[in-house]
Amino acid sequence: MLNGKVRLPFLVKIIVLIGLLTTVMLSLLGLLLNERHASTLEDEIGMRALSVAQAVSLIPEVQQAFAEEHPELTIQPIVERIRKEVGAEFIVVGNREGIRYSHPLPGRIGKTMVGGDNEAALNDGQAYVSEAIGSLGPSIRGKVPIYNQQGEIIGVVSVGFLVDHINTIIDDYQLGFWMFIVAMIAIGLLAAYLISYQLKKDIHGLEPEEIGRMFKERGAILESIHEGIIAVNQEGMVVMFNQAAKKFMEPHLVKGDIIGSPVVALIPNTRLPEVLETGVSQFNQELWIGDDLAIVNRIPIFLENRVVGAVSTFRSRKEIKALTEELSQTQSYADALRSQTHEFSNKLNTISGLLQLNEIKEAIEFINKEHETHQESIQFLIQRVKDPMVSAILLGKMNRAHEMGLDLTISEDSSLLTELTQKQQEALVTILGNILENAFEALVESNQESPAIYLAFTDLGNELLIEIEDNGPGIDPKKEKEVFKKGFSSKDGYHRGFGLHLVKKAAEEVGGTIFLEDGESGGACFVVTIPKANDLNGGVRR
Repeated sequence: MLNGKVRLPFLVKIIVLIGLLTTVMLSLLGLLLNERHASTLEDEIGMRALSVAQAVSLIPEVQQAFAEEHPELTIQPIVERIRKEVGAEFIVVGNREGIRYSHPLPGRIGKTMVGGDNEAALNDGQAYVSEAIGSLGPSIRGKVPIYNQQGEIIGVVSVGFLVDHINTIIDDYQLGFWMFIVAMIAIGLLAAYLISYQLKKDIHGLEPEEIGRMFKERGAILESIHEGIIAVNQEGMVVMFNQAAKKFMEPHLVKGDIIGSPVVALIPNTRLPEVLETGVSQFNQELWIGDDLAIVNRIPIFLENRVVGAVSTFRSRKEIKALTEELSQTQSYADALRSQTHEFSNKLNTISGLLQLNEIKEAIEFINKEHETHQESIQFLIQRVKDPMVSAILLGKMNRAHEMGLDLTISEDSSLLTELTQKQQEALVTILGNILENAFEALVESNQESPAIYLAFTDLGNELLIEIEDNGPGIDPKKEKEVFKKGFSSKDGYHRGFGLHLVKKAAEEVGGTIFLEDGESGGACFVVTIPKANDLNGGVRR
C-alpha cells in the first residue's frame, strides 16, 4: 500500500492486464464469428433448399403428373427418394390450390399446404427462400413454381429444413468453438505469466515504482557528483551524462540534444571507442579536452560477457592538483608545528631542569641563546625570502631537521626576493618540501655520524636557482635516470616513489628543470631552475 492506495505487484498486474485483454478480444471475436457462422449457415441451407426445389420443378415426370387423375402416385415416390438423398426435412409438391401431392408423412397428402408463403411463386412465378411455420414446425424453405409445356404455372415445389435442426447444428459448432476460445484464454493467461515472470527477472525483481524512484535518485546522485560522467552504448552514442560533464565538451557541439550524439563529436580525442572495442578498463589517464587537462577513468559495461557500453568519469587536473598541493601544504605546516612543539618541549624541560638545580644563570643564558638562534633564523628568512609560503616551509623544515638531529644549513648568500606567481609559489613549496624530506629520510637511514644538508637559492639573473645537497650515501649512478619516474623508489614499503616525480612535474609546469649531480660532500645534489617570466598556463602542453 502506497499513499493509502493498494498497489498490485508487477507480476500480478501484467497477468491481469494481458489476461483481461486476451479474454475480451477472444470473446468479441467468438461472438462475431458465431454470428457470422449462424447467418452463413442459414443462407447456405436456404440456397440449398432453393436449388433442390428448382431441380424438382424441372423433372418432366413431375410436370406431366399434374395432368394425371392421381398425381400423388407418380410424384410422391420421385420426391421422397430425392428428399432422403439431399437430407431435407420435407419436399412438398402442391397444385395452384395448395393441395399436397407429396409429403414426408403420407397421411398429409391431399391436404392443403401450411405456411401461407406460396403466393409469390404461384401468382408471380418467383423462386425464393422464406422462413415460415409449417405442419412440421418452423423451417427455412425454398419455393419454386412448376410450369407446364405451355409455360403456365401449375403448381409449386417447397423444400424445407427445420429451424430446430439448423439450431442444433449451430449449437454443436458453438460448443466446440467456445471450448477452443476458453483453451486460447487459458494459453493466454499462461503466456501472460511467463512474460511477466521474464520481465520481472529482467528488471531484477523490482517494482515499477521502485524503478521510477531509483531513476530519480540516480539523476540526483549524478548531478550532485562533482566529477563529469558520460555513459555510451555499444555504438558509442551518449546515453547518459551529468551537467559536470557538459563543461568539458566543445561549446559549439552541445547546443543540441546530447543524448544520442556520438561521443567522438562531443569529445573528439576520447578513447571510449577503444574501451568498447577491447573491453579493458583505463584508470587515471590524462586527456586534453579543449584547453583543460583532465584525469579520466574509463570502464566497460558487460552484459553476459559482452561489452554493451562504457562509462567515463573525468575531473580537471587543476582541481586535483590544487587539492593535492593544499593537502601537501597542510601536511608541511602540521609537520612544522609538530617539530616546533617537540623542540620547545625539550627546551622547556631543559630550562625546568636548570631551575630545579638552582642554575639560574645557566637557565637565563640558555634562554637568551635559543632566543637569538630562533630570531636569527626568522630574521634571515624575513630578510632573504619575500614569499611567506616559502618562508614557512623553510622554517618548518629547519625545525624538523633540528628535531631529527640533522644539520640543515642555508647559505648566507641565499636570496629570493622576486615576486612569485601563485604557480611558482606552489611549485617551490612542492620542490623544497619533497627534496628536503627525501634528504632527511636518507640521512636517518644511513646512520651518518654528522648528517648535514646544505641549501642555497638565488634569484639573480633571469632564473630562480635552487641547490640542495646532503652528505648521505647518494644515489646509485645506474638509477639516476629513473629517480624521477612515477612509482620508483629505492626504499621499501607502499605508497612510495611519488616525491621526486611530483618535484619534476612541478618544475616543468612552471617551465623549469631539475637535474641530479654528484655533491661535493659525497651525497646527492639536486639543482632546480625556474624562469622568472613563467608561462602562467602551466608549462608546455603535451
